[in-house]
Amino acid sequence: MTPAISRRDFQARFPGMSSRATRVIEVSDPPSAQHVCIDARHAGQRIDNFLLGRLKGVPRAHVYRILRRGEVRANKGRVRPDYRLKSGDVVRIPPLRHVEPAIATPTGGALRLIRDAILFEDAGLLVLDKPSGMAVHGGSGQRYGVIEALRALRPDAPYLELVHRLDRETSGCLIIAKKRSVLRVLHEGLRQHRLDKRYLLLVGGEWRGRGRKVEMELRKNTLRSGERVVRQDPTGKPSITHLRPLAVARGVSLLEARILTGRTHQIRVHAAASGHPVAGDDKYGDREINRRLHRSGLRRLFLHASSLAFRSDGYALSVTAPLPEELARVSRNLGIDPRGIDSQG
Repeated sequence: MTPAISRRDFQARFPGMSSRATRVIEVSDPPSAQHVCIDARHAGQRIDNFLLGRLKGVPRAHVYRILRRGEVRANKGRVRPDYRLKSGDVVRIPPLRHVEPAIATPTGGALRLIRDAILFEDAGLLVLDKPSGMAVHGGSGQRYGVIEALRALRPDAPYLELVHRLDRETSGCLIIAKKRSVLRVLHEGLRQHRLDKRYLLLVGGEWRGRGRKVEMELRKNTLRSGERVVRQDPTGKPSITHLRPLAVARGVSLLEARILTGRTHQIRVHAAASGHPVAGDDKYGDREINRRLHRSGLRRLFLHASSLAFRSDGYALSVTAPLPEELARVSRNLGIDPRGIDSQG
């Protein structure tokens, strides 16, 4: 085996990554491309998630880079990251140099926080009340997230995977699958709009009239600074959100959002496009509104995944996450009584 890679060589080969947080495994013979035949266990899974699970130690950014470049092929053809694998597909994975991140051990406080956040659990899944400020997974500057903390809590669990995602600053209901078969069923439910996900959000401005349906095409963009933003773009992916007013007071409104698609930053972009940006949103929000609400005690994004429901083949799931106290306190300071808000359908 060749000697360990030097720091200078590391930075040349992997720009933007810290050599202190990673180590590179060198092999004497260059690796060859892998050809993997997809079986029924992985049918229906997105190819990006399949690769992330298979290529342990390869940075997420590099996985998406080889997808964009067409180095990953399915049945000899290029595929997008959201391509759904089919049984019998042959996936080509190019030769890769594995970079193993240093193991980040979640702190005892984080482990207790996740343990105490579990709202519901059965043999196939669990639902937890994700704390605001914690990412759902490590990466992009986050040493660990919810899924890593949960795996640290349950080292003997054979399978734990995210069913969907929440923004780091969003709190509330997050589903974790404990079986691949359950993950497939829930992903199918998401595609067919049978998973009912609802959010509570405080927005700037006094909402007029009844609820409205917001539809637009959204596309991810990366700025020169590296910041990721989502914008309306006719070449983007369709997105649908139903917004409904629950309370109006002092120049703000409390809304319920029900999403039919799960695009990145969807609710935040839709609310801003409707003229009512989410309170505390530093990316799509209104600075003056945020400053005013900061004086009322708001110290985070006011967006909370308050409930979810799912029904399929005799299985029924319905879970509610109460409004966090820091958001309930802000509501009271603004003259909105949060009691009973969570139960409004």
